[in-house]
Amino acid sequence: MMNSLTGTPLFLLALTIAIYLLTQRLYKKLKSPLLNPLLLSIPLLIILLKFWNIPYEHYRKATEVIDWFLGMSVVALGYMLYEQLDHIKGNVTAIFTSILTGSIVGIISVIFIARWLGANEQIVASLEPKSVTTPIAVSVASHSGGVPALTSVAVIVVGIFGSMVGPFILQKMGVESRLAKGLALGAASHAVGTAKAIELGAVEGAIGGLAIGLMGMMTAILIPLVEKIL
Repeated sequence: MMNSLTGTPLFLLALTIAIYLLTQRLYKKLKSPLLNPLLLSIPLLIILLKFWNIPYEHYRKATEVIDWFLGMSVVALGYMLYEQLDHIKGNVTAIFTSILTGSIVGIISVIFIARWLGANEQIVASLEPKSVTTPIAVSVASHSGGVPALTSVAVIVVGIFGSMVGPFILQKMGVESRLAKGLALGAASHAVGTAKAIELGAVEGAIGGLAIGLMGMMTAILIPLVEKIL
């Protein structure tokens, strides 16, 4: 009976939401970066799926509605950005310059580090769009000869890591600008970083959402150019 229950789409969807809410509550209570909800939820779900012998493809189909809600969250970020337009006016040049610089540094640094560690070109291509939101990163990696599955993992790891250490680094560097905090978290750690930026404030969250889109477009344009040069 348990096996038939755990395999139902409704149970898997409820399980996913319940685990995330529980880990989020734990994170808010203890306030430790090491208790990031995604960092805890992913391995816990993997363990349960393996224990119940539930194929990933079945789990993915059962939780497709979450992907739909993620799309709706983009609309919410757009509304937040609209409310914070005053913080963008007069800073357009600074925003685009920051995104351009961050994109170039992010792409070139991962190429040199990966090659220095002995990675082949397929792995390098998979890691190049690491700081971009998953749909764009997977598409860019596929066209560059990368492995989409590896790219997805890299994007998740970068997002979690950036959301954990990003605020700490910004604090230690003395960054006080709300605009700069939002740009840094959104550009370096995409959606997960933007979620952390929202915790810091409405301005940081809105600018983080803007950074996601700009970083995605910039990276998609620059990767083919950088590959030809390097």
